[in-house]
Amino acid sequence: MKLLNKGAILRAGLITLITLFIINIAGVNPVYAVQKKAADTTVSTSDLNFTSIPTAADSLAIRKKHLDSVKKAEAAKKVVAKTSASKNKDEKPKSLWQIFIEGLLGGFTAVILPCIYPLLPLTVSFFTKKSGNKGKAVMQSLIYGVSIIVIYVTLGLLISIIFGSDALNELATNGIFNIFFFLLLIVFGMSFLGAFEITLPSSLANKLDANSDKGGLAGIFFMASTLVVVSFSCTGPIIGTLLVDAASKGDRLGPAMGMFGFSLALALPFTIFALFPSLLKTLPKSGGWLNSVKVVLGFLELAFALKFLSNVDLAYHWNWFDREIFLSLWIAIGLMIGLYLIGKIKFSHDSDVKYLTIPRTFLAIIVFAFVIYMVPGLWGAPLKSISAFLPPEATQDFNLSAVPDGSGSSAAAAPSVALPSNIGSPKYAENYTRIKTKGLNAWYDYYQALQVSKALHKPILIDFTGFNCVNCRKMEADVWSDKDVFGRIKNDFVLLQLVVDDKAELPAAERFTSDYSGKKITTLGGKWSDLEAGRFNANSQPLYVMLDSDGNLLKDATGNEIAPLPAEYHIPLYLKFLDSGISAYKK
Repeated sequence: MKLLNKGAILRAGLITLITLFIINIAGVNPVYAVQKKAADTTVSTSDLNFTSIPTAADSLAIRKKHLDSVKKAEAAKKVVAKTSASKNKDEKPKSLWQIFIEGLLGGFTAVILPCIYPLLPLTVSFFTKKSGNKGKAVMQSLIYGVSIIVIYVTLGLLISIIFGSDALNELATNGIFNIFFFLLLIVFGMSFLGAFEITLPSSLANKLDANSDKGGLAGIFFMASTLVVVSFSCTGPIIGTLLVDAASKGDRLGPAMGMFGFSLALALPFTIFALFPSLLKTLPKSGGWLNSVKVVLGFLELAFALKFLSNVDLAYHWNWFDREIFLSLWIAIGLMIGLYLIGKIKFSHDSDVKYLTIPRTFLAIIVFAFVIYMVPGLWGAPLKSISAFLPPEATQDFNLSAVPDGSGSSAAAAPSVALPSNIGSPKYAENYTRIKTKGLNAWYDYYQALQVSKALHKPILIDFTGFNCVNCRKMEADVWSDKDVFGRIKNDFVLLQLVVDDKAELPAAERFTSDYSGKKITTLGGKWSDLEAGRFNANSQPLYVMLDSDGNLLKDATGNEIAPLPAEYHIPLYLKFLDSGISAYKK
């Protein structure tokens, strides 16, 4: 019964927050799942090079029509840019909201780390004794909390100003940045595990502490600054991870919003306990459990780092960091966390675990259950709840998972048709074996797909995708795996997958200067990014576009063009989209 006192209950609540943070980092992010239906992985158009791509090389009339469209695009360039900016603006609140929630969770986690948690009663008692009355103490605590928020938000704004929106937009797919983030998170993880401490210069802390003796607002602000500097060894890795995640969203305000959420969660406890000092008595005492939180976060930093390494492996065709290697490392890290929680693994700075508390027991159960869930993935199980964060299933060397039978076609499967010899085998196919959807035959070149469409008399389904596109992997695992969807794509369409973040260099003869932006196109991914942004006024992935054999957008029964569709996880709606294209092509 002693375990069920108020302190244990509060500790359980705090550990629950840690659990949510664990699930968030590990890939099962409930906030992310709710919003990602509308928030797609984005690639900046600021550094893209746009060009006019003929829709049918063998048709002079179509070529002329396309050249006319390019001229119109040139004339309307500013209008298009304004429209695209407006569109992105409409999408920002949800992505910024997600970043804010992640920052909030990170801040609540930081509160229960050894560098901050013991300071709660000390700081509140300081304000109470110094002020002489509760009202003044509350006001000073509010100022203290606001100061913390101002400091961290300023840090986030500085990140945006220093790098600029263009650089932030590149972070998600830039190989150098991804390698840097991978190494950075490894260092953070080692720090949390106790290998060393990341601290700011002690002279800075001493100077700020000296200034905190000043009276008034300035003294309280410097006191908050001292907290930020002194606690950096604990908060630094969390802040770094949040900034990396927020910056890679490609949103100018992302770092500032993440820091706002983090600092708000950090400041709230100081203000709340100043309002209700009696609550301090209900707090569990500091002890070894604080370090346990830090160590668990260290393991999670290591797990999170692997995603960035996977991004680079895919984009640069290293072809060694396969799905089973990724899963094996996650399983090993998960086992280490579970064994650590039950006291079977101990670091030099850890206290002995004499018995398992209720929160520690529940957390260990969750971790071990997650590890068991991942094990079948080593033999090809889809693992849909985390599939978006894993390397594509095509990277699996040994796969026992079944392929949909394709019987969901809207019509009987057409008999195999011999393609003209001049079409040849799918161009660039060797680049994309690692993202190929099992059972589907895709083409990867726009011109070839037009020829195939004419030969097979089928519409084209363009899948603008990316190696590092989390939502693309989720669509392939959760939606394309449906029997009916799989059947439609396999039997009724010519599937054209254009990978917009492929860093493969174009042959010198195929490089060109964009008629749209005047910039040089040198990579294969840039070529398809150009097509997506220049022709379809979009810069997000996945994006699904249905064309006829001449490269024109299909039109519905009313004569209106069928608009491209972003990520759509509701299978009936995605089927409706596909069926509308099939019907339009037949007419």
